[in-house]
Amino acid sequence: MTKRVMLSWSSGKDSAWALHLLRSDPDVELAGLFTTVNREFDRVAMHAVRRTLLDAQAARIGLPLDAIPIPYPCPNETYETVMSAFVEEAKRRGVTHFAFGDLFLEDIRRYREEKLAGTGIGPLFPLWGLPTRALAREMVAGGLRAYITCVDPKQAPREWAGRLFDAAFVNAVPENIDPCGEHGEFRTFAFDGPMFHHSVEAVVGKIVERDGFVFADRRLPFLKLRAE
Repeated sequence: MTKRVMLSWSSGKDSAWALHLLRSDPDVELAGLFTTVNREFDRVAMHAVRRTLLDAQAARIGLPLDAIPIPYPCPNETYETVMSAFVEEAKRRGVTHFAFGDLFLEDIRRYREEKLAGTGIGPLFPLWGLPTRALAREMVAGGLRAYITCVDPKQAPREWAGRLFDAAFVNAVPENIDPCGEHGEFRTFAFDGPMFHHSVEAVVGKIVERDGFVFADRRLPFLKLRAE
């Protein structure tokens, strides 16, 4: 039976690679992407990716995107209320499954499973359990490219903010840091790879520190911003 799937889209490399794998599954029909967007800053939560870049990704992927606004800060109760409403909307559209790019954190997977239990929408985890160093190498060998947009300086070098996630970066990640950043060491913005019809142009912006994290801004080129 075909699964009608919406993918939780963080804008980063893991959700991008999950999309790539889902597209190769003959039992999956992709219905769209969804993500939460910080209302105050108009950016993807934690990844700090601008809404304009998020929309550019969706256009180059060729799938509809639901950008779900949430407040900043966002209490967990508020988040769960917003997401419960979105689950009901997805069901009305005939969606049968939500897919997530989680790799190995059991508590996060359990949380997602518990919140979807009894809703009529099942969870999918196409990347689950894959060895992350091998996975990171597979991603870049497969053509995926991403920029590091957020670094937790307590876990990884702050100088990584703004760097390119490519083979050279993956090979240089020390053994004490997960090369996919699954513990929150860093977060990314995917701009090229087999999941895109063509790459998303993004130029570098400011690097700032906020709330204990180092953020590297990316934006559309100036001429494209003027055209919008």
